[in-house]
Amino acid sequence: MRKIFILITVFVLLTGIIYSCQSPEHLKQQVYFTNGRDLYIKHCQNCHGANGEGLNRLAPPLTDTVFLKQHKHQLAGFIKNGISDTILTIHGQPYDGKMPDNAKMANIDIAQLIVFITNSYGNEQGMYTPEQVEQDLLKK
Repeated sequence: MRKIFILITVFVLLTGIIYSCQSPEHLKQQVYFTNGRDLYIKHCQNCHGANGEGLNRLAPPLTDTVFLKQHKHQLAGFIKNGISDTILTIHGQPYDGKMPDNAKMANIDIAQLIVFITNSYGNEQGMYTPEQVEQDLLKK
């Protein structure tokens, strides 16, 4: 019994040490990712799917790393303002369905959502901040 207690204690201590060795930037990205996942489930999953697979010809998949990298500066505008015309072609497939706006969504929520989308489904694009959202929304 005492050996089990010692093993559990050592495991907890090692886990704490490993977790504390992560950089503040990495921890912040993890928080954004987790919050972004919750926002995705609430606002996006019905159309884009639980695994980012999209919805036939109505909603594009979020699994195309190349598209997301090339258009990362537009993602904040897509989320905030929605999309109402054919502007997306992914894997040769045009998508012309209307995407509703999220006009009341705060910049931090948009940033967290983008961190989740651009770091899920085979994507690994790192951090995205509310300041970047603000800059990208000004570009239009």
